[in-house]
Amino acid sequence: MNTKNIKYTLAAGLFGCAMSTAITSCDVLDEQPRSQFDPSFFNTTTGIEGGLTSLYAHLRYFYGNGYYLNDCETGTDEYTYAQSADGNFKDADLSGVGQMTSTSSRSDALWGNAFTNINTASGVIENGEAAGVNPALIAEAYFFRAFDYFLLVQTFGGVPLDLGAGELKFNTSTVRTSVRNTVPEVYAAIFSDLEKAVADLPENPRLTGTATKNLARLYLSKAYLTYAWWLENPNNIPTYPECSRDASQANSYYQKAYDTAMQAINNPGPYALQPTFYDVNVATNDHNMEVMLYADHDENEKYGNGGAGYGWGNGGSPENFAYWMTTWNYTEITAVAASGNVINPIQREAVQALGRPWTRMAPIADNFIEGGVWEDAVKAIDSRYDATFTLRYHTNWQKAGVGEPYVQGANGMQVYPNEIFFSWVSESEDSQIDYTVASGNGNGNLGLGVMPGRADFVVAVNHISRKKYPINWKVGIYRTDNNGGLGSMVNGGSPRPWNIAKFSELYLIGAEAAVKLGKNEDAKTLVNVLRARAGKMTYNQNDDVAVDIDNSAAMVAATPATITIDYILDERSREFWGEGYRRFDLVRTQKWKERSSVYHIAGDGYTDKDLMEFKRDIPDGYYLRPIPQGQLDGMEMTEAEKKEYQNPAYR
Repeated sequence: MNTKNIKYTLAAGLFGCAMSTAITSCDVLDEQPRSQFDPSFFNTTTGIEGGLTSLYAHLRYFYGNGYYLNDCETGTDEYTYAQSADGNFKDADLSGVGQMTSTSSRSDALWGNAFTNINTASGVIENGEAAGVNPALIAEAYFFRAFDYFLLVQTFGGVPLDLGAGELKFNTSTVRTSVRNTVPEVYAAIFSDLEKAVADLPENPRLTGTATKNLARLYLSKAYLTYAWWLENPNNIPTYPECSRDASQANSYYQKAYDTAMQAINNPGPYALQPTFYDVNVATNDHNMEVMLYADHDENEKYGNGGAGYGWGNGGSPENFAYWMTTWNYTEITAVAASGNVINPIQREAVQALGRPWTRMAPIADNFIEGGVWEDAVKAIDSRYDATFTLRYHTNWQKAGVGEPYVQGANGMQVYPNEIFFSWVSESEDSQIDYTVASGNGNGNLGLGVMPGRADFVVAVNHISRKKYPINWKVGIYRTDNNGGLGSMVNGGSPRPWNIAKFSELYLIGAEAAVKLGKNEDAKTLVNVLRARAGKMTYNQNDDVAVDIDNSAAMVAATPATITIDYILDERSREFWGEGYRRFDLVRTQKWKERSSVYHIAGDGYTDKDLMEFKRDIPDGYYLRPIPQGQLDGMEMTEAEKKEYQNPAYR
């Protein structure tokens, strides 16, 4: 198996942008920008490789985009808008502070890039097959065409299979008309393409990160599962374009989902679960073999990321800037130093636990208190809590060249470089915290508290607010060129890959299908594989120390006797928190309204600590996102036809 990573950049264009590439002796893609493809370009292996490079490159235009992450997470039971949020985030929250419309929905990041990519994939398939190109290469295009259509149908309902040159045909010119196919018609195309991909893709990737049989199986099993839910339609959620659905067929698709997931689990090929959850997500282990697909980046800010470079990100694709959104402004914490000067003990740093503050998305407090997915009983034994959030903030002033030997912490105690200055603590410890005595160095103004005998200031998680909250550690920045300092690129996009598909998800897809098929013991067995792994900890990232902890038995013992869909959703949240899965999970299972309509969080001031209740209005029609207004404006259709094209809830 080749071990070189696939690297790419993407040129702008319409229905055919890509990179021309050639494979060198070192199996690295040699990129040559092209603005447009024509059919003759796909008649050679070099042309096919150029088209395929584009298919991987397009992932960076929505995965790692902070506004697309907002579209997938804000308004769910995981995230709400934070103190500095603009309308993009408030509109998505559906809590009365904004409105979801065809111009405000950030699903446009998906729509605008997916169809261009689909057309490129169709060009590879149509012309590559005619030229006799290796079916394994063409299978990558089948995978990506299905991949994009699967995202589109989950987001918008039925979407057009006809791009102007017939169904699933390569289109060489701009078209101004469109007809939406029904959901069953789109899924039929998805299943056909993924089944072809499973048949023809290799077991091992041709380059690190390229598509394989098992990657196609993961998406095929998930597509079967999602379509089964759509057929069953337990809560009578409307679809568009309107069409009939036969609920009696749902079980056959649940069975296909289960069988396909189990086939992938039992024949893993190059993929494997990492020993611990920390190992899956720590930046020093990026590109590990649990991650099956990712949108890649590197440390060359301008060229490797395709972004602005020079240390300042532009907050747009193809940069990976999503981590900004879930990072609160920890840099406002102050401390009295040994000299008597007031300094910032925790400064902005290009490390996974910190990074650039943006304060746009805040985790909902309900998750961290009694009854939530991260309640105290979970925190005590589940390593995923430590390996998901930045809960303790270590001092780093010395990396900025500040020569102070120590600062004053809580209780008049001294805190030294690389020690913990601020911590989030559990709900059960809240009664031990005094929030009235931290004003000596200004931190009372930030709402920080003091616990007896501790040098670090603290806040209990039942006081999570829109202003301060645990950072999503998993998606944080990491660089190898900080050279002992804070990092010159701390304000830029992250050079890390954005993880899209993980081998671990197969266990939860299989478990969800098993629940729907009445196979409780099978579901429990699959869930417990991940729960047993979650009980193991060899490194505590918040304390920054190696440990040897095995709570696997306790984790398995805590698994309920009966596995429900709600429990599967809890496990999916613990496994994939904040990675962009959540809205798809809640829409698929038709649990969005039930689990997200009411939430609690404190206010948007630093001293706000009391949780307040917020209610969301989630109409059934909002299970589909609106067709972007830019798409409607660009079509040569009558206003009546455009209105008919739009999903009904947004007309």
